[in-house]
Amino acid sequence: MTERQRPLWLLTPGGLLLTLIIVVPLVLACWISLIDLDQYTLRRWLDAPFVGLDNFTEAFRSGLPHAIWLSVSFAVLATAATVPFGIAAAVATQNAYRGRAVVRAVFLIPYVLPSFVVATVWRTMLQPDGIVNTVLAKVGGGSTLWLSGPASYWTLILVEIWAAWPFIYLMALAGLQSVDGEVHEASAIDGAGWWPKLTRVILPYLRGPVLLACLLATLNHINNFTLPYVLFGAPAPDDVNVMPMIVYVTSFQGLRFGLSAAMAIVSLLLVAIPLFVYLRALRLDVHEDGARR
Repeated sequence: MTERQRPLWLLTPGGLLLTLIIVVPLVLACWISLIDLDQYTLRRWLDAPFVGLDNFTEAFRSGLPHAIWLSVSFAVLATAATVPFGIAAAVATQNAYRGRAVVRAVFLIPYVLPSFVVATVWRTMLQPDGIVNTVLAKVGGGSTLWLSGPASYWTLILVEIWAAWPFIYLMALAGLQSVDGEVHEASAIDGAGWWPKLTRVILPYLRGPVLLACLLATLNHINNFTLPYVLFGAPAPDDVNVMPMIVYVTSFQGLRFGLSAAMAIVSLLLVAIPLFVYLRALRLDVHEDGARR
């Protein structure tokens, strides 16, 4: 069957569904970002004044660059910290041994818990009179305001690492399961130690899955709203006022829907950059593999 003979009309239901779910809301968001839509013009939003790029200009003057910096740095640091934990856990649970199923189940607990539950538990522990400050006081440490001030930024990263590292673990474990057993046998016959085997046999197989996991994890960190919202409330402290939080506060507390739509469009473009780079690199790899064959 040639390309022209394929029944492309079978894609029509999926295309219509994607149009309704993605294209139409995106077009509406772009239009709202170009009008002055607030609580006064919401009831007649079709007649709201057209302001062009004024909302985008105001967004960059009202703290959006700081929120972008916080979101990107938080996402990069969280991803960089979760990769070693995930790979180490995958290597530790790759081979069969007694109790491996229990260990794997324990490793997945942070990932299967809802973000709301994770944030609520950590918020309770990090209160000024919570268990964390109580333990620190008993061992000679001082009390710290974990949920406000400069420490709140590192609190957000710590909680995100705890909740997100099992995702890297799952992706790395999937990559390890795809390694041919003959490769391990050959390295054992050659007398390779654990470090050469890790760096020259295991890690090369993990490059693709881990890179994909890093991309997906970074995008998820940038778009994470539940964790900072439950941990710090809204409006959040300036040190953790990431993009999802500033968009939420501007929209549902400030009732500046046009301004918040402009912020959301900027966030979407920011998230699309690493995704485009990854897809471009993936296409180049496919072309190279085809050329070799």
